Amino acid sequence: MPHFFINSKSVKDSLITIEDRDNYNHIAKSLRAKTGETLLLIDENAIQYETVIKEITPKSILAEIIRQYKSSRKLEFELYLAQSPLRNSDAQSFLIEKATELGVTGVYPVYTDNCALTKSVIEKKIEKWQKIMYESSKQCERADIPTCFNMTDIKTLLSEVKFDKIIAFCERIAKTSLHEYCAAHHIKSGEKVLIIIGPEGGFSEREFEYFETNSQIAMLTLGNLILRAETAVTVALGNVIYEYENNK
Repeated sequence: MPHFFINSKSVKDSLITIEDRDNYNHIAKSLRAKTGETLLLIDENAIQYETVIKEITPKSILAEIIRQYKSSRKLEFELYLAQSPLRNSDAQSFLIEKATELGVTGVYPVYTDNCALTKSVIEKKIEKWQKIMYESSKQCERADIPTCFNMTDIKTLLSEVKFDKIIAFCERIAKTSLHEYCAAHHIKSGEKVLIIIGPEGGFSEREFEYFETNSQIAMLTLGNLILRAETAVTVALGNVIYEYENNK
């Protein structure tokens, strides 16, 4: 069951009042919820509320708190994705949705040499991708909503934001696997980890040279198979989480 994000100011004693239009319309009109039905809510402090609807008026919903607790649906480290947006809008939307489900803290749309979209097109899609993140966070009961950052390029990103580990998947030239890397460089709780995935046409020689000369960047492979970009994102993020859980 999806949950809905609320502000803690809406909570008073054992009751929660929902008045914002988006939540109200989704619950009362789209889902056609009725009094007596259960409703999951979560606030900006990641407090999850299991509630029962007590009243639905033309402007608000009143819910009674049955149980509340700190949500655990969040990674123990910060996982970021820097990804060159895909030409196919449906594939890119799928990618953003799955990255959200896999717990990313944020996605950086990066413009690369072989990027299939122009800068102006990417900039216009940021708002759409953020909305997908919001809806996906509700569906998978995340404790928070990730951020789709403004468009950037890899060199600018790495000069402006500090990460504890930076991993670029470079299938055609990398020799080291993610498993081998994580065995030697354990991801720790609270660390900021950046995963870099290139465009459909792959990284350019200029970008490969930049990776090779930057000692911060680990150039890794996901294996011998050639994966579509959207598949590579899902596999890469999932494997990073797996390696973290098994090296704690």
